[in-house]
Amino acid sequence: MISLAFKQFIRTGGVRIGLSFLLIAGIASLLVGRQFVLRQNQAIADVQAFQQKDFVQKAALHHDDLGLLLYYLKFSLINETSPLAGLSIGQRDVNASVQSVTIRALEGQKYDADLNNPLNLLLGNLDFSFVLIYLFPLLIIAFTYNLISEERESGTWKLVAVQSQKLFTVVLQLFAIRALPLLGVLLVILLLAIPILGISFDTAFVVLVATSVLYGLFWFSVSFWVASQKQTSAVSAMLLLGIWLSLVILLPALINTYLENRYPVPEALATTLKQRKGYHEKWDLDKKTTLEAFYTHYPQFRKLPTAVMETDWRWYYAMQQLGDDESARESGELRAKLQQRDNASRVIAQFVPTLHTQLQLNELARTGLGNQLRFLDHTTRFHEKLRLYFYPKIFTNAPVKAERWTDFPEETFSDSEPIRPAIILGPLLLFTALLATLGWRNYRKTLYSL
Repeated sequence: MISLAFKQFIRTGGVRIGLSFLLIAGIASLLVGRQFVLRQNQAIADVQAFQQKDFVQKAALHHDDLGLLLYYLKFSLINETSPLAGLSIGQRDVNASVQSVTIRALEGQKYDADLNNPLNLLLGNLDFSFVLIYLFPLLIIAFTYNLISEERESGTWKLVAVQSQKLFTVVLQLFAIRALPLLGVLLVILLLAIPILGISFDTAFVVLVATSVLYGLFWFSVSFWVASQKQTSAVSAMLLLGIWLSLVILLPALINTYLENRYPVPEALATTLKQRKGYHEKWDLDKKTTLEAFYTHYPQFRKLPTAVMETDWRWYYAMQQLGDDESARESGELRAKLQQRDNASRVIAQFVPTLHTQLQLNELARTGLGNQLRFLDHTTRFHEKLRLYFYPKIFTNAPVKAERWTDFPEETFSDSEPIRPAIILGPLLLFTALLATLGWRNYRKTLYSL
C-alpha cells in the first residue's frame, strides 16, 4: 500500500514540477556560489601579483626616502574564503575579503569596502542558503497542507481508519513519502556542491549538511502539527503560509529593527571624524607636544637617535598615530556595539529556527558578522606589527635598499573559531521534537475522529 502511495505521489505532475524546480534552483545557487568564490580567489590572486610588482616599482622610485615610500605602500591582509562561502555568502558581498592598509592611521582604513551596486545588495544573492531557507519550506507546505484534510473532506479517511489497525503509522508513512523525495533533492544538491565548489568533506561541511536536513525536518514537524489540528485544507494552507511569512520574513525584519535601535552605531561616523580631526589638528600644534604624546604610547622609540631627514617623518607618523589614539574610545565602542549585536542576534535566533539556521550557515561558511569582527581584530594586530617593524627604520632613516621588498608577501587570516555542533543543531532538534510531540498528542486524541 505504501509503495503504491509513493508511486502515485511521485508520478503526480505537480510534484515532479516542484522537485525539478527545486533541483534547478539548487544547482543555480551552486553556480552563483561558484562564481562568487572564483571572483574572491581572482581578487586575491590579483592582489598577490600587484603587491609583488608594486613594492619593487615604488622602492625603485623612492629609493632614497623610506618614510615617503611607506607613505604609499599598501600591505594586504586576506580574509580566507572557505569553499563553503559558495553555499552561504552572508556578509561577504558587503565586507571586502582583502584589506590593504598603509602604516598610516588605521581607523580610516579598517572599514573600507568594495564598491557595489546598491540594487544588487538589496536583492541579495541566490545562494544555497536562500534556496534552503525560503524555497524548501514552500514546497514542503505545498506537499503536506492537505495531507489528511483532503482525505477527510472527500470521505475516504473513514475507510482508511476502518481498514488500518495502526492509523498513526499510516500518517507517519504519508509524511515520510513526501519527506524522502524532498530530503533526497536536498542531499543531491549538497553532494553536487562538493565537486562544483571544491568542498572538503570536513567537520564544517558535515555539520552544515546536518543543519540543512534538520531545517527541512523542522518544517515537516510544523506541517505535522498543523495537520493534527483537524482543520480544513484551506485553513491549514493559510496557517502554514502565515507561519512561513512570520518565521522567514516578519520576525527577522522585526528582530533586525530591534537590534538596530537597541545597539545603534553612531560611533562608525564618530570614529572616522575623530581620527581625521585628531590627525589634522596636529599640523597646528607644537611638534614637541605631538612627539611627547607619541612617546607616551611608544616609550621604546624615545631613545632612538634622531636622523637628519628632509621631511620630519617621526613627527608625521606621530600625528598619524595620535589620530588613531584619539579615536580609540569611539573605535572601542563601535567594536563593542557590533559584538553586542552579534551576541544578541545569536541568543534571539535560538527561538527563531529560520534566523538561527541562516546565522549558523554563515558561521560555518565564515561569512557572518562574527568572522568580520575577528578579521578586523586581526587587521589591527597586523597593522600594529607593521608599525613596530618599520617605525625604527623610518626614524633612523634606514636605507630603502636594505629591505628585501619581495619578502613582504600578503598575510592570510584563517578563522579558527571552533565549531560547536550542540549549539548549532540543538535549537532545531528541540523545536522539531516539540512540534512532533504536540502533533502526536493531538493525533492520539482526534485521529480516529478525523
